[in-house]
Amino acid sequence: MKRTILLYALIITTLTNINAQTPEKKPIRLAIAGTTHGHTSFILGRKEKTDFQLVGVFETNTELAKNLAKKFGFDTKLIHNNLEKMLDIVKPEAVVAFGSIFEHMAVVEACAPRGIHVMVEKPLATNVEHAQRMVELAEKYHIHLLTNYETSWYPTTAKSFQLVNDSNFIGNIKKAVIHDGHQGPKEIGCDEFFLDWLTDPVQNGGGALVDFGCYGANLMTYIQKGQEPVSVTAVTRNFKPEIYPKVDDEATIIVNYPESQCIIQASWNWPFGRKDMELYGDSGYIIAADSKNMRLRNNTMKTEKAMQVTSKDIAVYEDPFSYFFGVISGKVKMTKYNPYSLENNILVVKILDAARESARTGKTVGFDK
Repeated sequence: MKRTILLYALIITTLTNINAQTPEKKPIRLAIAGTTHGHTSFILGRKEKTDFQLVGVFETNTELAKNLAKKFGFDTKLIHNNLEKMLDIVKPEAVVAFGSIFEHMAVVEACAPRGIHVMVEKPLATNVEHAQRMVELAEKYHIHLLTNYETSWYPTTAKSFQLVNDSNFIGNIKKAVIHDGHQGPKEIGCDEFFLDWLTDPVQNGGGALVDFGCYGANLMTYIQKGQEPVSVTAVTRNFKPEIYPKVDDEATIIVNYPESQCIIQASWNWPFGRKDMELYGDSGYIIAADSKNMRLRNNTMKTEKAMQVTSKDIAVYEDPFSYFFGVISGKVKMTKYNPYSLENNILVVKILDAARESARTGKTVGFDK
C-alpha cells in the first residue's frame, strides 16, 4: 500500500514537472528594418503583447535609433546599422519594415533567402518592377509577405465586404467612392526623418497619390475579389509647392472595371483627416464613415439605417501585428485578395503605376494584364 501511494505521488510529481516545463507557444522573434516611418510607434509602442519578442532594430541613423530606444524603452544593444548582419546575428523569424517604400524590396531581398517572414507598411512597393521582384522572392523562399493598411483593421471594412459579397445586400457594385487624406504630413506634425522620404518622388513613389491613393486601390481590389480594371485615369495637383515642391499633394483617380467604377480621392489638403468608403450597387448603398460607423440602405428598406460595428460584431483583427502572428503561426489562413495579401497588393502597385502615368501624360491608361 505504501509503495502504491509512493508510486502515485511520483506520477503526480512527474506530470506536474512536465506541465511546468511545457511552455506556452514561444513568442516569435521579431526584428524591425528601418525606423523612419511615423508608424514605427505602432510596434514599438505596443503594450502587453506576448506574441512577439523584439530581438533587433536595423537603422543607419544612430541618433534616431537611440532616441527611439529612449522613448520606447528598448535596449540600445538591439540596434544594428547593417541589415544582413543583424539578421544573421539575431536570427529573427519575422521582420516588420518601417523605412521608405523604396527600401521595401531590399528588406525582402535580405529576408526571403533566410526564410524570414516580412510585413511592410503600405503600399507594397513604389513600382511594378520592385513589386514583382518581391513576389518572386516570397514565392521562391516560401515566406509570408504582408502589406499593412490601417483600413485593413476596420470593422466597417470587414462588414462592408460581408454585406457586398456574402449577403448581396446592395446587389451588383456600380460605383465606389473612397476618400483618404488629411491636412498634409508636415501640417499634422510628421518628423523630419519621415518627411524626408515621404515627400521624395523616388523613396515614396509620389505624394498623396501613393500615400493615400493606395488605400482606395487596396479596398476596391478586395471588394472586386481581385478583378483587374480596364483603365485608370488620374489628375494630380500641387496646391502647396512651397511645402511639397517635388510631389503631388492632391490626386483624383478613376479606376474603371467592366461593370463598375471606383473614384479614389487622395489628399494632403483637407481640413480634417478622413478615411471613408461609399459603395453603390443596383439595389442599395453602404457608407462606411470611419472604422466603426456605417450607414446603409437597400430597396427593401424605407429609410437609411445607421449602425456601429466593432470586432465583437464581426471577425476582424484590429491589431495588424496580431494578424501577422496569426498568419505565421498558422492560426490565420489569408484569403486570396484580402487587404494584406500579395495578390491584392501587386495589383495595387499596378493601379498606382497607371495612375502616375495618366497624371503625367494627361491620358487614360489602359490596364495591361
